[in-house]
Amino acid sequence: MADIRITGRMVNFTRLTFDTNDHHAIREQLTQMLKDTGSQGTLVILDSTVEQELIALIQLLISLDLQPMAVVDGILGDAARLIQFPVLPADRPLQRIKATQEQVVETPAPTQDEAQPAAAKIHHATSYHNEMLRTGQCLVQDHGDIILSAGINSGAEVIASGNIHIYGSVRGRVIAGAGGNHAARIFCHSLEAELVSIAGTYCVADDIPAHMTKKPVHIYLNDAQELVFEALEF
Repeated sequence: MADIRITGRMVNFTRLTFDTNDHHAIREQLTQMLKDTGSQGTLVILDSTVEQELIALIQLLISLDLQPMAVVDGILGDAARLIQFPVLPADRPLQRIKATQEQVVETPAPTQDEAQPAAAKIHHATSYHNEMLRTGQCLVQDHGDIILSAGINSGAEVIASGNIHIYGSVRGRVIAGAGGNHAARIFCHSLEAELVSIAGTYCVADDIPAHMTKKPVHIYLNDAQELVFEALEF
């Protein structure tokens, strides 16, 4: 009998991209993000647009109860190989575009004691985009929801920390709940996606229920953290 067995398991992870190497700023921003999303313990893949002290960055993330598992090849690649830390191939670059319009709402964070000073405000944003998302384009909302009045083509990607509403055909990749928001949902007018994902749980085109394709669909996570596809009735 063999002493090694190979099995498969779907693993949820979050990709963190750093545009700064100021670890004090990184700690402050991540602490607030984790407080808002409750994503402690999340597996994370690291990417960076600037040079980083990789070992110090990994230690910082571990101290915040995150679990670094690999880096994306690029700026962090050589440093990772020196310490034999896993390196993943770089993605095919997408053009990150700006939404047609963005609305930001600020609400005070709740406090237990009214005598305490006012807590920091929570920012929730909604991005509205009125044009078809073309192949090679990516629309991202890190702090809220995305509403597309047109669809998305194959090879395009839409990513939101909250919900995603698409009033058109979905032929690209749709990623809601980025950062670990398990309550996020996806609504679309016609589902033909290459991939859909909520809080790291994903489903590729071949696994989407056949009777849901080209139909108006509502997608969410059930209590077992499985993707549920429900037809929308009009």
